[in-house]
Amino acid sequence: MIKYEVRNKGIQLKLPRIGSFMLLLFSFLLLAPLTVTTAQVKATIDSTSILIGQEIRYTMQVEADASELVVFPEGQTFQPLEVLETFNTDTLKNEAKHILTKEYALTQFDSGSYTIPRQKILIADKVFYTDSLNVEVRNVVVDTTKQKMYAIKPLVEVDPPLSIDWMKWLLWIGIPLLIAAAIVFILLKRKQIKNKKEEDLPAYERAMLSLQRIDSSQLLEQDSHKEYYSQLSDTARKYIDEEVYDHAMESTTDELIQRLDQEIKTGSLKLDKATIEELKQVLKTADLVKFAKSRPDILSAKKDRKTIEEVITKTKEAIPEPTEEELLADEEFRKTLQEKRRTKRILIGFFAFFGAFLITLVIFIAVKGYDVVKDNILGHPTKELVESEWITSSYGTPPVSISTPKVLIRNDYKMTEEQKQVLKGNESFVYGSILGNFFVTVSTVSYKQQNDVDLEKAVEGTVGYLESKGAKNITVKNEEFETLGGAKGIKVFGNFQIKNSTTQETQKNEYVILNFAEQGGFQQITITFDEEDRYAEDLVNRIINSVELRNNE
Repeated sequence: MIKYEVRNKGIQLKLPRIGSFMLLLFSFLLLAPLTVTTAQVKATIDSTSILIGQEIRYTMQVEADASELVVFPEGQTFQPLEVLETFNTDTLKNEAKHILTKEYALTQFDSGSYTIPRQKILIADKVFYTDSLNVEVRNVVVDTTKQKMYAIKPLVEVDPPLSIDWMKWLLWIGIPLLIAAAIVFILLKRKQIKNKKEEDLPAYERAMLSLQRIDSSQLLEQDSHKEYYSQLSDTARKYIDEEVYDHAMESTTDELIQRLDQEIKTGSLKLDKATIEELKQVLKTADLVKFAKSRPDILSAKKDRKTIEEVITKTKEAIPEPTEEELLADEEFRKTLQEKRRTKRILIGFFAFFGAFLITLVIFIAVKGYDVVKDNILGHPTKELVESEWITSSYGTPPVSISTPKVLIRNDYKMTEEQKQVLKGNESFVYGSILGNFFVTVSTVSYKQQNDVDLEKAVEGTVGYLESKGAKNITVKNEEFETLGGAKGIKVFGNFQIKNSTTQETQKNEYVILNFAEQGGFQQITITFDEEDRYAEDLVNRIINSVELRNNE
């Protein structure tokens, strides 16, 4: 029998020889559903061997019909390799097909041989897989024969980082703010001195000085008629306000002229009508310039300026000499005014300093946090203990060497007659109170005869000891402990609640108790502290790490 082979995408069918028509029909029906998706998928890497941390490029290429949706893998699907970056898909059109290229940046930070697993690609409703690929990740070779060896450096005491940071921020923020505040203060002070000198001048001299400034301002040349006439009008009004009528600044032109006429009629002002009329014309012109946008020519404007000077001069001459009572009242007024100005300067200086301080404080709080700033400004008892100069000393017999922020005070303890029969000595040294933020005590017991102390019983006695001090809700944990010098003991720790006899408030404390049985005696170090105290952990760890049992020579 003769056989025919039909191939499509790796599928091989062997058919017996039949009639030609039936063969063609059968082949068409068979091949029709197998030609739906004819995509091609492949994956490559740019290197099969890399150093630790070096980047490798993983490339996927898909050739598919333009109408088919292609979905590439996303996320950490390349483990054990890590994806550093996923690049955009590159598309190349080729007649009815598209060639899509997708790249990934991969790496690995441990040496060894790794296999990049097969990656799943979804094309239309079909799933395709890439081949797995092997990658070798190599260590960076260091030639130790050429690398110099150095001795281990000794321990060096350094200041707490908080102090360094605090001073650094103080230098970088506080000093520039103070310099800026000083510059502003000097500028304001200079301006105040200048203004004070002008204010101390008589009203007539200040009016003439104002007219000189108008002349040198070049306002007319700059086509600033409104500003020119505003200054000219204000100069005349200010002089009249101080010397004749104290509401001249807020009065209208007609009201001011009417008041001056009254002053002339009462004899308080010996000024002729022509001068009043000249003043009225200049003020009317100023009103037209300011409110009706009138624009007099430069010659008229300069003539009006001269008119104002003449009016001020004639007004000065027309004012009667003040009486002795008026002079005294004026002097009293000047003193009151100077006192107000002095008070104002003091307030401005205070608020400037307070503002600079407040800005610095806000910056420190934003950078360091409220609690840190509060503790550095107002102080914190435990923080002060941590940053103080510590003392290392030996206490009791057998001696216990320990470093503490303060010297421990001997606690007078009288042994009973029964204890005297067994014990050679029983000593304790204390700092603080179990009701406070921090409490430490060192107790030593020496026996007359050799005695093996059972530290497990000491652990059981912890609860009784704390309860005798008023503690409640006590939790107990224990573990083996060894000092740097090799003395072995048991560390008992946990927390408890205790009522403060002064405040009558219940506080939550933590405790650490170290029990040792060295040199035929018994040594115990007890530390209690407020569990919410953020400085206590450093304090306790430093004390515990300093504990050492010395031979009693």
